[in-house]
Amino acid sequence: MSFLGLASYYRQNLKAKSLYRICDQQRVFEMRQERIKAYEKIRKALTEAPLLFMPDWNIPFKLYIDACGDGLGAALHQVRIIDDKPTEGTVCYISRQIKPTEAR
Repeated sequence: MSFLGLASYYRQNLKAKSLYRICDQQRVFEMRQERIKAYEKIRKALTEAPLLFMPDWNIPFKLYIDACGDGLGAALHQVRIIDDKPTEGTVCYISRQIKPTEAR
């Protein structure tokens, strides 16, 4: 699990639900195809240049939110002019799983 420990610093920007589920001490470890794919996606994301914008407090923000039975998520965006074209980019992502008591 040391890979997940290293990647957890970037947890807000990475999708790894299937991998974090195996950290539960109540579950038996099974390395399934979906977990291998999640691992590869995280590894790729950690080795590529970040695509997040630094916040510019002089430009309006756009907030996208979503909720479902499994979790909550939000993305904060801004529109910048890049190469003479308006480009919408992410400032930050945030998400978390819904706890069993919250799902009731």
